[in-house]
Amino acid sequence: MSQSVVTQEAPASITGLLVPLADRTLLLPNVAVAELIPYRAPQPAQGTPSWFLGQVPWRDLTLPLPSFEAASDGHPETGPGARVAVLNALGGRDHVKFIALLVQGIPRSIKVEPSLARSDVALAPLELEAVNLGDVEARIPDMVALEQKLADAGLI
Repeated sequence: MSQSVVTQEAPASITGLLVPLADRTLLLPNVAVAELIPYRAPQPAQGTPSWFLGQVPWRDLTLPLPSFEAASDGHPETGPGARVAVLNALGGRDHVKFIALLVQGIPRSIKVEPSLARSDVALAPLELEAVNLGDVEARIPDMVALEQKLADAGLI
């Protein structure tokens, strides 16, 4: 009787997206972004937090559009290269499949190695980690916490 051993090797790298914001760059898994759409002025709502920019139409849906910078103690900023990233929701709410995120430019694809170097910098709220990718320092966002912040404010 022969025995075989099955081993599972760690992937050599994964594909991530460097998502430019006004004051930082986020690193997201490639599969987190459903689509990148042109910026359109969101429909504002009365009595919402300053980090909530409003609702934006996408396909047959209306998506909440937060400013990540403002939600994590920064300031909302809409520059000339502003776009909207449609993100797959991660919070497990059946009625929330997507949320929008204001970005400042076009995300770029990057191969992320398992030996990702952490940066020893102070993290802002909604940031899980900072990493050094050679020429770029990127922040890994807590997208579940951002979604929870939207839920806590009654916006989703």
